[in-house]
Amino acid sequence: MSVRSTGAPRTELIADAALALLAERGMRGLTHRAVDETAGLPQGSTSNHARTRLALLEAAVRRQAEREAEVLDPAELPDPTAGLDQLATGLALALHRYLTGEHRRLLVSRYELALEATRRPELRAFYDATGAQFREPLEALLRAAGSPTPERHTLSLVAWCDGLMFSCVAGSYHATVPAQEELRTSVGELLRGMLDD
Repeated sequence: MSVRSTGAPRTELIADAALALLAERGMRGLTHRAVDETAGLPQGSTSNHARTRLALLEAAVRRQAEREAEVLDPAELPDPTAGLDQLATGLALALHRYLTGEHRRLLVSRYELALEATRRPELRAFYDATGAQFREPLEALLRAAGSPTPERHTLSLVAWCDGLMFSCVAGSYHATVPAQEELRTSVGELLRGMLDD
């Protein structure tokens, strides 16, 4: 496994290499030296950009958020006033992308970072602040869709999505990738259960 420069800034290349290592080798395989090798950089390059392990982890969390934000283009977000079917379609599209191709590895690196954040309070605050960038728009979508309790419904929806993704990437359904239509049906059932009067 290697991550080679495609003209991206060196900080991005280093963070991408860190995410690739987390997905392939886990937290124990993430070292400054391994990042240099994976990125095809001279020894010491990663240390120049991220002096400490915490700085390297923060760079990985930041890049993780950037790459996850690319999974669903803002123009593809559903209009929450167009009804629950449109909302379910948009969420199913994002879930299906996460569960296929290179995005699966991105989920594995996310799980590694989440677990590390439970052990490092200094990373926890950084991880949570980054995660808020995703929860807040989802809460706004649910509010616009008519949720009387958008915070509670956001928690339920995030927990359901996270559980499904974990099961299909690292859990007992790891060999299963639900079709986009199956996901749309399941998300629709969940949304109707929460939001239909």
